Amino acid sequence: MVEGGIAKPDKTDFSECWKTTCKTPYIMRLSLSAGIGGLLFGYDTGVISGALLYIREDFQQVEKKTWLQEVIVSMAVAGAIFGAAFGGWINDRFGRKLSILVADILFFVGAIVMALAPAPWMIIIGRIFVGLGVGMASMTAPLYISEASPARIRGALVSTNGLLITGGQFLSYLINLAFTHAPGTWRWMLGVAGLPAVVQFFLMLSLPESPRWLYRRNKVEEARSILEKIYPANEVESELIALRNSIEAEKADEQAIGDNFLAKMKGALSNVVVRRGLYAGVTVQVAQQFSGINTVMYYSPTIVQFAGFASNKTALALSLVTSGLNAVGSIVSMAFVDRYGRRRMMIISMFGIISCLVILSIVFFQAASHAPKISQLESTHFAANATCPSFLSAPNPTSWNCMSCLKAECAFCANGANEEHAWPRHQI
Repeated sequence: MVEGGIAKPDKTDFSECWKTTCKTPYIMRLSLSAGIGGLLFGYDTGVISGALLYIREDFQQVEKKTWLQEVIVSMAVAGAIFGAAFGGWINDRFGRKLSILVADILFFVGAIVMALAPAPWMIIIGRIFVGLGVGMASMTAPLYISEASPARIRGALVSTNGLLITGGQFLSYLINLAFTHAPGTWRWMLGVAGLPAVVQFFLMLSLPESPRWLYRRNKVEEARSILEKIYPANEVESELIALRNSIEAEKADEQAIGDNFLAKMKGALSNVVVRRGLYAGVTVQVAQQFSGINTVMYYSPTIVQFAGFASNKTALALSLVTSGLNAVGSIVSMAFVDRYGRRRMMIISMFGIISCLVILSIVFFQAASHAPKISQLESTHFAANATCPSFLSAPNPTSWNCMSCLKAECAFCANGANEEHAWPRHQI
């Protein structure tokens, strides 16, 4: 809802977006260059899922301590929180362009630190750097694209950032799969992220600052010169007037309620329309996180191994399905968001999420109900092979971690004769 009634969706066809960008390649250049930040965002959040399989093999302490695995994964999220918080201040103070450049430096440093890490704690430090870059890129890239794109195709162009995020996640799984047999495996997986960061850094050096930020800093002529490259000549003046009116209204609001964060929040919450929109947006974001999609993206190969596919390569290959469907969803959204509106697309999306979670819950419940029992039986008759010697040292069945037996050279058997013992695959 907005003042004056329900907002009608923008009827801009997706094909018009391509026609406009083909006529004005400068717009596509701006959008794709800034969108590389989304690609890096997606890559660095997805790559750890496969790299973790091989990090566990190289560092025994990571293999034995699940909390250390969780720290390696979650430090990027922790860094992203601070990156987003400080990124807002850098955006307003120094501009969108500089924020993207700083994010690229953080991405590159983090990638190099992780690739050369001699110990798990160095990987954690690298993940923090990457997280800071993710936080800054997540808010700066779409902001830059929206402020440097024509209003009639803005929705589709901003969606390119979301598409590149999911595309980056899919790319990370492909890269993981490509390096499964390369010496250094996880080091290459994590280090490759430095290349897009370098590419974006040099591309952004040749691109201008956001016209809106420039106008707000009283650099009117610079803002005009950028708008002339984005809009047809007969539309530049009207867009400049619209930009001026928008900024003047924004400054008037700041004078009325104050320009600090708390004052802005108080002013926003005092407006019924803004408050309802804010509540709806926050609720959707929280619901999205609680759906567990990030857990799936971070641990997808590990989850596949829990399902019984012991090979790292097989787990990575099957995980491509998840990341691939994620990317397809972004393409569908990008194609129809301007035609059918955000609200309708969001309702369809939430219905799909809820339906899939219900089905998944039923499947998990049925699997747990019919799973074979695990018992601590004597297993020394497996001769000197001792595939799972740690089984005998477990004080009771509940403390036994079955994943210790799920290795690439090992298979899991469950029948009357050898209930829940791990046997070498060549003996089965």
